[in-house]
Amino acid sequence: MAPRLAVTGSAGVGKTTLGRDLAERLGVPFVPEGMRERLEAGLDLHTLGHATLGGLITELYDEMLGRLDAAVAASGGFVADRSAIDYAAFWLYYGFADEEGATAALMARVRDAVPRYDAVFVLPWGGIAFAANGVRSPNAWRQLHFQALVEGLTARLMPAGRVLHMPDDAVARDARRDWAVARWHALEGR
Repeated sequence: MAPRLAVTGSAGVGKTTLGRDLAERLGVPFVPEGMRERLEAGLDLHTLGHATLGGLITELYDEMLGRLDAAVAASGGFVADRSAIDYAAFWLYYGFADEEGATAALMARVRDAVPRYDAVFVLPWGGIAFAANGVRSPNAWRQLHFQALVEGLTARLMPAGRVLHMPDDAVARDARRDWAVARWHALEGR
């Protein structure tokens, strides 16, 4: 059976690189994250009003689910740059928790989406040197704040044994890919 995997962590931890390498190795489509695409196209999150940002997060969530469905229809599996849980972390990180009804609705949708994933790989904050690229926040402490949110939510929402934490000392690209492939094969019983 084709794997359905996600890679998570804060900006600059190597999610996209690992996700692409892992997808290629496992022979499934790579599902990119929509936020990265928008940021690279020039979107400045700091210019968005609160309501617009909330709408963007839910739009990205819906887009991601559509992309996952398309990948499963095409090949049976995927490796995704971010999981549904990341969007709950974005929602909380950007200050929408006080909107209790909308928060409860998004969290219910995220819980419903968790079974789409066989496993989530959590990449470590600080595992590789952070490189400012003009797109994401260069503030490492803001990235740590997001990392703590996404790690906590992933641990809470994913089934035990389905959260795979990349070791802090796995820095080289090949070592990360090989570790992830080996962990996936061990999890599926190969």
